[in-house]
Amino acid sequence: METKKKITTLQLVESALMIAIATVCSMIKIDLPFGGGVTILSMLPIVMISHRYGWKWGMLVAFTYSIAQMLLGLDNVAYANSFLMGAGIILLDYVIAYTVIGLSGIFGKERKSVAVGIAVTFTLRFLCHYVAGAWIWGVWMPEEFMGMKMVSPWIYSALYNGWYMLIELVATEIVAMLIYSPLKQYFRGEQLQPTQKPAE
Repeated sequence: METKKKITTLQLVESALMIAIATVCSMIKIDLPFGGGVTILSMLPIVMISHRYGWKWGMLVAFTYSIAQMLLGLDNVAYANSFLMGAGIILLDYVIAYTVIGLSGIFGKERKSVAVGIAVTFTLRFLCHYVAGAWIWGVWMPEEFMGMKMVSPWIYSALYNGWYMLIELVATEIVAMLIYSPLKQYFRGEQLQPTQKPAE
């Protein structure tokens, strides 16, 4: 019983720390020439927690992170001209978009599982932004984007959101694969074993 309490406390502390790290990283953005911005691997801490403690806990952590992101981006909700549009921004650009990242751990704890988890959940996040971009933000669609004439908000949203989400996905995949070996025990949810003292 005592061991379970210690593990739960550690889990809560780790999760809170990862949410804090992810939030700080999300505030450091590299603006892209065609709009949008790439964060400094802001989703990676959420991915790591999901694989370490499982997708159910991962989704809870990701949901908490999504609320933090929503509070930071409340100004965007002001652009809504109806309750339905406001709800769409909150759900598609924040709550659902970030919560789905917590599903990454459902694919397992091996290196390839982490790679698949990132690819699938980042694609799901892109789809959320894609629908919101066409449905809500499409009214601000420019006449030209990336040197192409824009005739459909769905094409505009695919290009705008796909541009930065692809970079986020690739960067997160690369770093996750690089750190997996040294942090294998962490990703797998294993307790770190103390170094044994050599026999005299």
